[in-house]
Amino acid sequence: MSAKKVLMIVGDFVEDYEVMVPIQMLQMVGHTVHAVCPDKQEGESVRTAIHDFEGDQTYTEKPGHNFKLNASFIDVTAADYDALVIPGGRAPEYLRLNKRVIELVKDFAKAQKPIAAICHGPQLLAAADVIKEKTCSAYPACGPEVNRSGGLWVDIPMDQAHVDGNLITAPAWPAHPAWIRALLDAMGTRIEL
Repeated sequence: MSAKKVLMIVGDFVEDYEVMVPIQMLQMVGHTVHAVCPDKQEGESVRTAIHDFEGDQTYTEKPGHNFKLNASFIDVTAADYDALVIPGGRAPEYLRLNKRVIELVKDFAKAQKPIAAICHGPQLLAAADVIKEKTCSAYPACGPEVNRSGGLWVDIPMDQAHVDGNLITAPAWPAHPAWIRALLDAMGTRIEL
């Protein structure tokens, strides 16, 4: 297996598990992951939020960790990476307003590189207009947005992932094993036991 370079776009109040766990899993298998945030530099941090499913009509939110960025947003281009990861939480809600973020997502889609988005991450896919005529999972509250953007939201269990071409999506962090496995498969990563 050859090591791949993965770009992860994050922002303040990204979901804690959806940024911490994937970066560690991808690094564990030997891939390089650059986590970036608009208007922030390598070494700065974003705040995270922990979303939990405790029997309410929606998730609960608690303060998470500070997550340190290991690259600068201004320096990244899709051409330098093999895949894109978009964690959820509240960050995608405002990151989709950033023109450069949208351009990056479009560039990954045009190049048919794997794009893994989880939870509210598909809000960026919808804003970038890259899910038209594709099926896509997301946190259920984002389903109407996926459908309005010309995609088709698929309702799957919280611990499952969905693949449509280069798009790998999942509803929330309980899907990490399936979601990351699908991303590794899309990148050609083989783990032998």
